[in-house]
Amino acid sequence: MRPRRGPEAFHIQPQVVPRPSLVAVERAANREAAENSRWLLKFCLAYGFIMLVFLNYAAVLPLVQKEWGLTNSGAGMIFSAYQLGYILSATLLTYLTDRIRARTIFLLSASWSVVANVFFALFAVDQTSAVIYRALAGLGMGGTYMPGLKLVADRFPSIQRGRAVGYFTSAFVFGAAASTLLSGIIGSMAGWRFAIVTTAAGTLVGTLLCLILLQDDRGVAAGDAARRLRLEVLRDKPALLMILAYGAHMWEQYGMRAWMAAYLTASFMRAGYEKTEASGFGAGLTAVIVAAGGFSTCIAGILSDRMGRTRTASTIMLISAASSLGFGWMLGLPPMLLVLAGVVYSFFVVAETPVLSTGLTELAPPHAVGAAMGFQTLIGFIAATASPTVFGWVLDWTNPTQGNMPFQWGWAFGILGLGALVGPVALTVVRRLPGSEKMAAGKC
Repeated sequence: MRPRRGPEAFHIQPQVVPRPSLVAVERAANREAAENSRWLLKFCLAYGFIMLVFLNYAAVLPLVQKEWGLTNSGAGMIFSAYQLGYILSATLLTYLTDRIRARTIFLLSASWSVVANVFFALFAVDQTSAVIYRALAGLGMGGTYMPGLKLVADRFPSIQRGRAVGYFTSAFVFGAAASTLLSGIIGSMAGWRFAIVTTAAGTLVGTLLCLILLQDDRGVAAGDAARRLRLEVLRDKPALLMILAYGAHMWEQYGMRAWMAAYLTASFMRAGYEKTEASGFGAGLTAVIVAAGGFSTCIAGILSDRMGRTRTASTIMLISAASSLGFGWMLGLPPMLLVLAGVVYSFFVVAETPVLSTGLTELAPPHAVGAAMGFQTLIGFIAATASPTVFGWVLDWTNPTQGNMPFQWGWAFGILGLGALVGPVALTVVRRLPGSEKMAAGKC
């Protein structure tokens, strides 16, 4: 007889599956973070090239106006056509990133922008043709910023997203400043058409660089959700309040940018400069003041990852609102002091841009981020379009006898500050609502 085997004879030793050590996991995470950081810097550099066409017409506007004998309203209509095209495409194409990959929209829009700007330089001969070509150029540029921001947001986790979006926003600001500077210099030396073509060539370089960089597209796949308008964003109270805060931010920022050069010109004239000299100084120093905001967006993005989105944005908006309420009363200060105050003002007025955009990408449902950003763009640019006009109305109302060079600016800038205060109020409510903990890994 065979000996009976006990139960232990049939016991199978479990196979030990080796687990990766914590050190190995940490190394892998560090490698991925370093790789993402390198990608971000390259993408921001490439986007800076794409931005070279952003304000090229504004920089050469006096040359175009002189060549065609345009009125001020005619020259302004050409710029408004660009803005209208930008708003329409930014709203629609950002919404479509929930259905079509952001990479595709971004690259096609940048390419379209190159072609439209070249057509404007080669074929525009009067106001009517210029309006058409500038509207087409606006349609192209409108499809680059928010889809580009979504590409960045999709690649970085929430805890690192504020810093990443801050760098991208800085590329936007510095690119816009470079567009003004390069177009103005080349236009004065070789004519406005050559300036437009040169900046379009820069945008082409940026587009080709992005084509290479975006081969490794880690964005969220589009088209997986139902094909319907994402109106649930409008029923998401935290997201809706974040969009409202963004509208308040755009109201203040674009009102300030639109009138800064005129304000500096008036102040320099009061200090004793001739009108032509004051106008030249005002335009040049406005570019310097606006560029200061490029540094603040980086810093604000990093702070929001550590302090939370709503706390960072609220603090910044309170400071910028205080700046708006006080800046208009500084007319006639020594130029150096006034420009220094303008740099501080600009530093804070643009700083919260990446914080508000990043917060919205965290609050909106993943399948509706594009729709949320599209609504944000729409509300933001409605406010941005209205504020310069309202500013002008207040300026006329408070300077009934000053002619074309008003010297009472405090009330007009104050309107910008009052509008900006809507932002901190909305963000205070967001912080208290359920769901706000989704921002900045719980820091809200």
